[in-house]
Amino acid sequence: MTSKRKNVREAAMDLLAAIEKNQSYSNLLLNSTIEKNQIPSIDIGLLTELTYGTLQRKMALDFFLKPFIKNSKKLENWVLHLLRLTLYQMVYLDKIPDRAAIHEAVEIAKRRGHKGIAGLVNGVLRSIQREGLPALDEVNDPIERLSIETSHPEWLVSRWVDQFGYEKTREMCEMNILAPLQTARVNLTKTTVRECIEELDEEGFLIERSPIIPEAIHSLKGNLASSKAFKTGKLTIQDESSMLAAYALGAKENEKILDACAAPGGKSTHIAEKMQSTGVIYSIDLHEHKVKLIQDNAKRLRLGNIKTIVMDSRGVGEEYPAESFDRVLLDAPCSGLGVIRRKPDMKYTKKEEDILHLSKIQQTLLNAVSPLVKKGGILVYSTCTVDKEENEKTLKTFLQDHPDFAGDMTFKDRMPEAIQPLITGFDVQIFPQDFGSDGFYIAVLRKKG
Repeated sequence: MTSKRKNVREAAMDLLAAIEKNQSYSNLLLNSTIEKNQIPSIDIGLLTELTYGTLQRKMALDFFLKPFIKNSKKLENWVLHLLRLTLYQMVYLDKIPDRAAIHEAVEIAKRRGHKGIAGLVNGVLRSIQREGLPALDEVNDPIERLSIETSHPEWLVSRWVDQFGYEKTREMCEMNILAPLQTARVNLTKTTVRECIEELDEEGFLIERSPIIPEAIHSLKGNLASSKAFKTGKLTIQDESSMLAAYALGAKENEKILDACAAPGGKSTHIAEKMQSTGVIYSIDLHEHKVKLIQDNAKRLRLGNIKTIVMDSRGVGEEYPAESFDRVLLDAPCSGLGVIRRKPDMKYTKKEEDILHLSKIQQTLLNAVSPLVKKGGILVYSTCTVDKEENEKTLKTFLQDHPDFAGDMTFKDRMPEAIQPLITGFDVQIFPQDFGSDGFYIAVLRKKG
């Protein structure tokens, strides 16, 4: 067993180094590592847990390590990743005994480095085991303490506390370091939720119905992307909060819809299913490889009413006449601060100025797509972030500049019952702690006339 285990920890260590070096998304690198190293399926869970867990809690781990490392600047990068990874197991994983975790770390250090490095790794970890972790209580500033405790950069915690208050921020940060459940949307044009669950149960998955979205399910055991139901188009992987966009849009049969930033196609295909494969959805995205993802999804789900176009949505007015769509969805590029649980590395790479820059792009896109909405038609603006600069503020500016639009106060009636209590006006901010989904914002506008 040890050689297999060694493989997993070493793979996790290399993954952490690669994510940091390339600033590439952890989820993509994880999948390629599993394929490349032929990680046995029994160990995929551990590899995922070690990689994501260590990333999620990196700042706390560094705080705990600091008093035990004399000169971290001189440490080779992989040694620091190895120490974090091992400490993560010691502090947060009950299933792995400390002595086993330390022994593995020393073995990896021997193979990768020299005797001195193995001695250092052993010394640091044994000291922690002996003396215990430094106490977070000694950090007096509540924002700094929350930042370290939940491994969110201080600027971000401080920004959220200003916007939402300390308590709401604390709940969100604590939620962000828990592993997300995998959720999927059942394709109701091909099957029912009950039949789909029965089929998945037979395959050995452990499934529960979503208490929030009627057509959504949660996988408590098993990766739904490898299920027969996924391959035959009976379901698609999507987060519950992003399923709300199709509800907000409220497309009816035979309408003409524009999805302006559509890749990878989760919302386009949901709208197509709700329209019972009638009408047409123009799904636009800037990048050819991303548009191919929309096509692949539509094909797998057997939805014939989606027309894909590779195009910059900022120039959409030159392609289509004004007022040519019944409804328009703009799921705008954003900082993604609502999906930190799925992409934990994002916390450390984003900067405050990114948010201001994105807000300008969002304004430009809203200005570009809004003329295409018919009089009396609906414009939905959504993001997977929780920042007021990109959400409420972007919307406020747009409404000031576009008196021909007004908030659609009736959109609450179109939403799933469980969501309705969260809605008071024409927009809604979903927080990760509300029902365990991604953080997500939706605003619904109607064109006057």
